[in-house]
Amino acid sequence: MLNTYTAKYTKISSGYMGQLVEWPEVITEGKTLEECRTMVTDALQEMIKAYRQQSKEIPVGRALLEQIPVEV
Repeated sequence: MLNTYTAKYTKISSGYMGQLVEWPEVITEGKTLEECRTMVTDALQEMIKAYRQQSKEIPVGRALLEQIPVEV
C-alpha cells in the first residue's frame, strides 16, 4: 500500500530540519535541503519498521497544509 506523508522543512543555523506533519516523531536534520529530504525518507522508513516490530498503528498520511497570510 502506498501512503503519502507531508514533510515540513525549516531553515536552521546548521542547515535544515525536516519533520513529518502527520508523524511529528519523524524528525531529522541535514546540511542541505536535499540531504534533509533523504534523511527524512530514511527516518520514515526506519520508524515504519520499528512500529511494525512493536505492532503499533502507523499514522496515516495525506495532511492538507495551507499558508495563511497575516500582516504583523
